[in-house]
Amino acid sequence: MTTYVALLRGINVGGKHKLPMKDLTELYVKAGCSQVKTYIQSGNVVFQTKGSAEPVCAKVSAAIEKTFGFSPPIILRTTDEMEKVTRNNPFLKAGAPEVELHVLFLADVPKRADVESLSQYSFPPDEFIVRGKEVYLRLPNGFGTSKLAAMRFDAKLHTVVTARNWRTVNQLLEIMKSFG
Repeated sequence: MTTYVALLRGINVGGKHKLPMKDLTELYVKAGCSQVKTYIQSGNVVFQTKGSAEPVCAKVSAAIEKTFGFSPPIILRTTDEMEKVTRNNPFLKAGAPEVELHVLFLADVPKRADVESLSQYSFPPDEFIVRGKEVYLRLPNGFGTSKLAAMRFDAKLHTVVTARNWRTVNQLLEIMKSFG
């Protein structure tokens, strides 16, 4: 069994795409997963399954579309990948307070040219660094007021993106590790 976290984009945000976590848990169980646990109301699901999780998420996405009328993008990470995310945060290593840190999870590794095109964007004191399938953000004045957080990374990097704060990233990893 492999442990995954599914990060659903745009769930229960701003009164849109309402999806109770109890229902989301049931969809993952019906798709054949075990040890299914959600974390907060924003579409974070930790689960175990045999083999690849992509078919599971395709089933869940189709069930959400049928039942709730929308199909959220789902980004997956394994426990090893989430551990790497927490180890590789350049802003944490530089001593930034955890409350300032966020991660944008990308569905795909962006093309080098797309990453290089981001160098034209600067919104001090906010900072970002792209590493693999993650964009690390340091937002000293918070996510809600940041021009950087409002920037359309998905369009600029040509992939699906979903954001999580550093506390959530660490909590998800702890849940994943508790599954053994």
